Amino acid sequence: MITEAARNNAEWCEAMCRAHGRPGTFGPRAWTNGRRTPLYYPDAVTLTADASVRDVLDGVDRGAPGASVKDSFARLDLSAEGFRPLFEARWIHRPAGLPVVAATDGTRWRAVRTPAELADWATAWNGGDADEAALFRAELLADPGTTVVAGYGADGRILGGAVLSESGRVTGVSNLFTAGDADPSATWTGCLGLVRSGRAVVGYESGDDLPPALATGFEELGPLRVWLATDA
Repeated sequence: MITEAARNNAEWCEAMCRAHGRPGTFGPRAWTNGRRTPLYYPDAVTLTADASVRDVLDGVDRGAPGASVKDSFARLDLSAEGFRPLFEARWIHRPAGLPVVAATDGTRWRAVRTPAELADWATAWNGGDADEAALFRAELLADPGTTVVAGYGADGRILGGAVLSESGRVTGVSNLFTAGDADPSATWTGCLGLVRSGRAVVGYESGDDLPPALATGFEELGPLRVWLATDA
């Protein structure tokens, strides 16, 4: 399941890169991008446990500062190549068929449909930083594997959201956020209610963001590690 989760995450990274006009390349053991990827997105993602240092770094632009690698299996050591660990997290998995408890807080969950709605979502996601909000371009709305979802309060404010990305037999949850003092577990529940029936759900979380996911039926799978070039 970690292999499926890693592939799903790489597919989401590819969708984001395509939206910015910078598609990457899928190899047998890693997804890589020869141009610097958008903010917060890695330049390489390992797809198999036997991926090597060369599998990831040979396809990455080392001439520009800030290269990063997502080691999906936390098995690589990139320190000798001028990288340092940026953070670690845990892959999570929710088996297909688990029931989803209906939200009782009055929040209405649905897919984001228009560029204006996406701009509002991005602003809620990042708290108003214009550079970060610009990550989420309208091209994402046309991507067949990507659905941006939001929970709306009675007054129309966005109280939470996430990105759902489908690949193979799983749906990935990423960029999940809760605005204000809303309950993170309720955000997970709202997002899960929009996952197509019969699909397992995957993602990764760390620190205080992990318990709310586990409370809604996810289980931990294993570690991942993100490396950042020391010239960043």
